[in-house]
Amino acid sequence: MKNKIIITLILLSSYTCFSQKNITWEDLTQVKFTEKFFPAYGEKFLYPEFLPSVKFLEGKRVTITGYFLNIDPRGKLLILSKGPMSSCFFCGMGGAETAIELQFTSKKTFKTDAIITVTGTLKLNADDIEHFNYILTECEVQLIN
Repeated sequence: MKNKIIITLILLSSYTCFSQKNITWEDLTQVKFTEKFFPAYGEKFLYPEFLPSVKFLEGKRVTITGYFLNIDPRGKLLILSKGPMSSCFFCGMGGAETAIELQFTSKKTFKTDAIITVTGTLKLNADDIEHFNYILTECEVQLIN
């Protein structure tokens, strides 16, 4: 009986270690932005300071649903957004925390504004202005509407 309890506890703990966490766009609002000058570009950009609840998610497999945006004609920059293209942060309708860069292991194409659910490993990016503040690597699509 004791062995069965120990095995059950090990299985339950390993399940929680490897399962993905469903997150919402609200979870990603836990960030503060300040302007920072980047000499290489001669301009100021918004520099993120991720709060502890967001830092906790870094390196974890997360799942989130949003609108797919393809703003790069070459199809190399794929984005998941809180809102559709007409209300994305590029149009002044939100902040940088309302978009996530998607990095798939193989080429993917979806229609702009398709609602998709994506699972990937969350990377927080504060310093590389060539990429978004939130990046999902090793992405897998769970659901397409």
